[in-house]
Amino acid sequence: MKKNRLGSSDLLVGEIGLGCMSLGTEERKAVSIIHEALDKGVNFLDTADLYDDGRNEELVGKAIRGRRSGVIVATKVGNRRIPGQEGWVWDPSKAYIQSAVKESLRRLQTDYIDLYQLHGGTIGDPIDETIEAFEELKREGVIHYYGISSIRPNVIREYVKRSSIVSVMNQYGILDRRAEVEVLPLLKESGVGVIARGPLARGALAESRQPEKGFLDYSVEELRTLRERLIKLAGNERERSISHLAIRYSLAHPAVATVIPGASSREQLISNLEAAGIPPLTPEEVHQIQRLSKANVYTDHR
Repeated sequence: MKKNRLGSSDLLVGEIGLGCMSLGTEERKAVSIIHEALDKGVNFLDTADLYDDGRNEELVGKAIRGRRSGVIVATKVGNRRIPGQEGWVWDPSKAYIQSAVKESLRRLQTDYIDLYQLHGGTIGDPIDETIEAFEELKREGVIHYYGISSIRPNVIREYVKRSSIVSVMNQYGILDRRAEVEVLPLLKESGVGVIARGPLARGALAESRQPEKGFLDYSVEELRTLRERLIKLAGNERERSISHLAIRYSLAHPAVATVIPGASSREQLISNLEAAGIPPLTPEEVHQIQRLSKANVYTDHR
């Protein structure tokens, strides 16, 4: 699989990684999917302490046992569970980050995290304190690099300006092109790598599924019409499906280092990874997709 450098780091990530959130909690199945991904060339796994109350990190830890050196592990922090209370609270404080990382290390069964990401963020956060927490963990060798997972342009701009983040995880694909104007050019210019999540838009662009509800500013009817047009663009070649087209679209932007579609089954994983063997989209195909889809924009957090 083709590898790309993640921002200014020395991490070489496969252009298609695995978003682990959808793996479920059954150990044998989840570990099997991760092992198959690694065997097929995936080297970037993304999880978070929030997913399934930490169970997702545990499963990733079990799956990479004995293979740690060949895997780039990314996890996230900032959503804090309070015992006896439903849901979670947002806590980007230095004290919480430096406490939470210890639990992530334990669940992942590792002594370092390749990429530690702030799982969200608001413009009202104590941003300098948050950055200080990550920088200290980096100096200690507990984490190698850090980034943020955010769709908020105002937050992204602050971290680009004030920190040494190497990456921004952002929802980006055919159905969510909001980052194309306000975020991706800035990150490309600043040498910050983009981890594109949600290229299949919760299954709306999956090969074997039909959308049953809208997505962002698309109605169900609009999604179905767009799917038909994208299928026609993909052509009748068996090796290129609408899912492959969606993944290759996200990868076509020069700011994007890796795309991390999720998978809850072996079949989904195989379909996603087949996109690695599909030639990159031509500039004309990218422009065609942009003409067919909406140039949606951010309305909040600008």
